[in-house]
Amino acid sequence: MISLRYHVVSIAAVFLALAVGVVLGSTAVGGRLLSGLAGDRESLGKQVADLEEQRNALDARLAAADRFATALGPSAVRGLLDKRTVVVISTVDASPTDRDAVVGLVRAAGGTVTGEMQLTDTFSDPSKADQLRQLVARLLPAGVRLPTASDPGTLAGGLIGPLVLLNKDNNQPQAKPEEAAAALRALADGGFVKVGGDLPPAQLAVVLSGGRVGGDAAGDRAATIARFATQVDRSGAGAVLAGRAGSADGVGPVGVVRADTAASSVLSTIDNVDTAAGRVVTVLALRQELEGRSGRYGTAGNAQAPAPEPAN
Repeated sequence: MISLRYHVVSIAAVFLALAVGVVLGSTAVGGRLLSGLAGDRESLGKQVADLEEQRNALDARLAAADRFATALGPSAVRGLLDKRTVVVISTVDASPTDRDAVVGLVRAAGGTVTGEMQLTDTFSDPSKADQLRQLVARLLPAGVRLPTASDPGTLAGGLIGPLVLLNKDNNQPQAKPEEAAAALRALADGGFVKVGGDLPPAQLAVVLSGGRVGGDAAGDRAATIARFATQVDRSGAGAVLAGRAGSADGVGPVGVVRADTAASSVLSTIDNVDTAAGRVVTVLALRQELEGRSGRYGTAGNAQAPAPEPAN
């Protein structure tokens, strides 16, 4: 007769066999799995190394191209802005390196930089829009008419444009020197701009910005700069809005202009002013503006070409 003890021992033996089988099976599977993972890791490591090598090679080629453009830049623009005058307007996030390089190329092209202005962070702050509108209306010089648009960027461009640019038809100032000086001083006192010394009006303007606008209300800030630059262009013989990589995105000033057919038909935009080639193209675009042409230049997907085509 089979006893209860026999049943218990039998059941225990079955469970022990199952446990041993599970352990042995998992060990074999685990070994194969670890072996496969090790192989995958080795393959991925090789891919990463190959990609890093390719990236380093591309970086080296880009650096060489940038040095080449830097060396030939002054020769490429020589004489294009002979006896022409340019005012440089920078946003707060614009790079001083970009500004200095563009100023140097303008001079190499035979042009004269009449002065520089910086738009402060307050200028594009949506919470200060009403204050900027009111100040612009109060500072308007005699004979200068504001555009019908109500957004702060266009209105500010409608005031500052005639203050810093000559009349494109007669090459004469659009405001009396004392009125222009008083208006710029009031804008500076209000914290909207910074002006270093005198700012005689010029024929052309370069508006330098950074890349993709970040922070709160990025879209509104980018739109303010874009509309400002567009109105400045309409105030004189022409203007160029030049931004760094990322500026052609939807929340970059260049991108905002390029998304507006009316704006991009008059204002030239550059999306790679952080490169030597982009700075040269900025000067080429200034020359194009004198000829009544505009375009979208750079390396972004919404650029029409890397640089302007020579005039016929």
